[in-house]
Amino acid sequence: MTKKNIIIDTDPGIDDAVALAIALYSDEVDVKLITTVAGNVGLEYVTKNTLKLLNFFGKEIPVAKGFDSPLIRETKDASNVHGKTGMEGYDFEEPDEHLLLKENAVNAMYKTIMTSAEPITIVGIGPLINIAVLLKLYPETKSNIKEIIFMGGSTTRGNSGVMSEFNIDFDPEAAKIIFDSKVPVIMVGMDIGLKALVYPEDSKKIKDMNKVGHMIYSLFSKYRGGSMKTGLKMYDSTAIAYLLRPDLFDVVETFVDVELNGKYTTGATIVDLKGYLKQESNATVCLDIDQKEFKDWFLASINDCK
Repeated sequence: MTKKNIIIDTDPGIDDAVALAIALYSDEVDVKLITTVAGNVGLEYVTKNTLKLLNFFGKEIPVAKGFDSPLIRETKDASNVHGKTGMEGYDFEEPDEHLLLKENAVNAMYKTIMTSAEPITIVGIGPLINIAVLLKLYPETKSNIKEIIFMGGSTTRGNSGVMSEFNIDFDPEAAKIIFDSKVPVIMVGMDIGLKALVYPEDSKKIKDMNKVGHMIYSLFSKYRGGSMKTGLKMYDSTAIAYLLRPDLFDVVETFVDVELNGKYTTGATIVDLKGYLKQESNATVCLDIDQKEFKDWFLASINDCK
């Protein structure tokens, strides 16, 4: 079986920890590089969290630090959801930094892509700054990028603003660069994550599966104890699900743009489902997910984290 060569761009964060676990333990994926970006919490925290996770998983994947703020806007974070460090709730061992590259994320991505014998898929589960700068600074990489799959945006309303999802709202200009890039783009939006639910009885199974399941359960218990009763939303894992099981999704090819100047709508993804804008399609947008099949896949994937 030919493995999928990927780069993961991430800002761990609870959801990211789960998505990373699934990708890193999958027999179908070869993670060539992990790059970090400010988002859920600050860059130093997300980078340390990535190293903690790799140490916990026993995986040797190079890590490169990326941008610590948006391209032109003031920075912010989601520490109100993820806590100060992003991954409190489980007692991780302190990692060393032998996996941390000296070069920055953009240059590390460039080298990884341009030296790969096969096209690379980039999976973005944080703000899209590193990927956007890569495409602008090194447009030649486009010829060896198979696709960019990212968790972000929404076809409906938002969770950061009225109409904006956090990863896009963090840096709308970066997101617009991605959509304008001519690289195949797959948007797995917040509205898909709302349907990708793991229920209380499933959480109990996860806790007892293995050490990864226990770690995941511990993180969610601290930050989302209330949500565990009604179903945990696996936002970032939906991007990994699309990578491995695209058959779980209903999709449409359409034109997407990002609102940069709206008084109330900055950061909104404008998904032209009806063709009003008369523009050429520039993205594959996920519209729905098979909830039962996703849950079964998710549980099986965590169970395989051994």
